Amino acid sequence: MSHTLLTKAFFFNAKTDYLPYYKQFTITLDDNAIAKDILKAIQVKNENFSFPELNLVFKINDLVVDEDTKVSDIVDKLGTKLIIDPVNSYRSNNGLIINNNDFMQSFELLAPYATPENKTYYKTLYALHYASESEKFDHEYVGDALLLLAHKMITEGNTYKTEILHAITSTNSGLYDCEYENNLFYEEDYTPIIENLKAMTKNDDSAHTPSLLDMIKSKFFKNKQDIESLEKTNTITDKTIDNLEEKNIAYNAGITKERKKLISQMIIDIGAKEINTKRVHKLSGLSLLKENKNLAYKKAGATLLDAYDSGAEVLIIEDTETYNMIEMHFSEIENTIGRKIIGLEIISSNDFIAQSSTIA
Repeated sequence: MSHTLLTKAFFFNAKTDYLPYYKQFTITLDDNAIAKDILKAIQVKNENFSFPELNLVFKINDLVVDEDTKVSDIVDKLGTKLIIDPVNSYRSNNGLIINNNDFMQSFELLAPYATPENKTYYKTLYALHYASESEKFDHEYVGDALLLLAHKMITEGNTYKTEILHAITSTNSGLYDCEYENNLFYEEDYTPIIENLKAMTKNDDSAHTPSLLDMIKSKFFKNKQDIESLEKTNTITDKTIDNLEEKNIAYNAGITKERKKLISQMIIDIGAKEINTKRVHKLSGLSLLKENKNLAYKKAGATLLDAYDSGAEVLIIEDTETYNMIEMHFSEIENTIGRKIIGLEIISSNDFIAQSSTIA
């Protein structure tokens, strides 16, 4: 079996180009091909296309793959229309070749407390470092890989626990700027590790860490009546949207995938048009609200703009706490991202299901 791929490949040479650009190629590979073969086939068609021979990781449709990722897996997950990018575009020197000094610069934060084995382990996390979602919002972010190394060192009994925790929290952008999600082709969830690290900094364990809803309550609500009101909205608010069946509707599922097909089918059933967005399975900053309000608003704004710029008139938000945050801080989010989002209505998934059920 062979695969015919329609590819758009990233080109940029820091010595000659002012801006990056893309070129399109049609290539055919057999079923045994790997990701590196895609790059080789493009290079055959255009000798100016460049990629690294060592530490070869890059992005296909915004997901980080390594050179050995099977083309058959790529096609199964992403289809045959592929966009090829450097693992970090703004660090590109020549095509997919990047300045990767930042990877080991991050390690230097923990180097005084690390063993040679720790350093070896860290180097295995190269792809994870560049797959971070947090880095998209803050280029100074130390990287998920460093946080995983810190956790490993501490849990293995490193005597410098206090110093390690200080190193990853006192840096310009570190642990408190991480709402864990990554863009690895083969998904890896390290949320429990990140949450455990955050609990360590509070001299507590994860069992006693307050919930995200508790954080919102304590920060923004001053009396019992307000808290009771918020708790009611945590299930269903009875919010409805006029002429819902005539609207273009997008959906933010967050990390939840269970209801994606259900919501899509309900949008179709009421006669509305579904708008597909890039951030359908991305988080929106809720867990950052207490420690880094500005970053939380940036992420929430990215979710809103993704829907708005895609033509959506309604955005369904799966997570009710996230919906509450965006609803309460809509104007602050607009101010943070420097855009007015006029005409986009938001609704929780529970309210959407309730309203669409009456329409159907």
